[in-house]
Amino acid sequence: MKIAQIAPLMESVPPQSYGGSERIVSYLTEELVALGHEVTLFASGKSKTQGDLSPCTDDPLRLKPDVTDIIPHHLVMLERVRQRADEFDLLHFHIDQFHFPIFRGMAGKTLTTLHGRQDLPDLKTLYSTFNDMPLISISEEQRKPISCANFVSTIYHGLPKDLLRPNFAPNKDHLAFLGRICPEKRPDLAIEIARRAGLRLRIAAKIDPVDETYFSEAIQPLLSDSSVDFVGEIGDEAKTPFLGEAAALLFPIDWPEPFGLVLIEAMACGTPVLAFRRGSTSEIVEPGVTGMLVDTVDEAVAAIPRLLSLDRRIIRQRFEQRFTARRMANDYCRVYEQMLSR
Repeated sequence: MKIAQIAPLMESVPPQSYGGSERIVSYLTEELVALGHEVTLFASGKSKTQGDLSPCTDDPLRLKPDVTDIIPHHLVMLERVRQRADEFDLLHFHIDQFHFPIFRGMAGKTLTTLHGRQDLPDLKTLYSTFNDMPLISISEEQRKPISCANFVSTIYHGLPKDLLRPNFAPNKDHLAFLGRICPEKRPDLAIEIARRAGLRLRIAAKIDPVDETYFSEAIQPLLSDSSVDFVGEIGDEAKTPFLGEAAALLFPIDWPEPFGLVLIEAMACGTPVLAFRRGSTSEIVEPGVTGMLVDTVDEAVAAIPRLLSLDRRIIRQRFEQRFTARRMANDYCRVYEQMLSR
């Protein structure tokens, strides 16, 4: 198949550090190429792929301080895709809904993976209007608020099997928090859980400009505790030691998480996950096998002993069975083939 992958322009593909959607686009693109498909990646400059790269900006937009509005840049990219649309069997979009009005006339050869939250009221009207645009959800939970949308499948994210290495014998003297510093990720709760459990906490997290006030007012004062180590933003090369050396990953979210890529990154390292029961976590975490699900801080603290007793080899096995990039690519290929057969 000849497939176009259309990625967000905020980060490179793959991103140098934080970036969930762009990371998944990269993993999917490279697996599709390995499976023998002809893939063109429309993405920001500095992106890398074994497929054919069509750079649509010089640099990722996050690295361009003069960019104040990302929409014009995405519209320019979409015009490039439209001009070349006849070259491809299928156009696979990862940019929310920017492309709906432009590509509705060829909806049957488009596929859109929704990477973000879908519980915002304004989206119901959008999906009801564009109910012929085929969509992929990344969890069953993600699609519940928009039952009117044209979902064709749910496909869980996956990681390259050997991207992260498991550690079956960590020292188990600390917990880990990996992600963004923002109110919905609740790093403050992670700090409280670790403190009450009598364990150190290492935090590797990105701070977006919009969250700088939250960090300085709500989180930075908590970092004076000697048991909390804030290491900042990290990339893929640092995730194996960061996650693999931790006794467990804390994921005390306070929002309807569409997937939670860090959950399967921890599992790839053999590291158990303690997650709050929000959004997709009940689909990703298998209680008593790959982690524990809780509803409160008290439950989280009480669950720590059992969490740390879970078999890290089994956690890695479940990652390999459920969440590899090859499985993800094969799932997408089945959908591509179904769409083309129609």
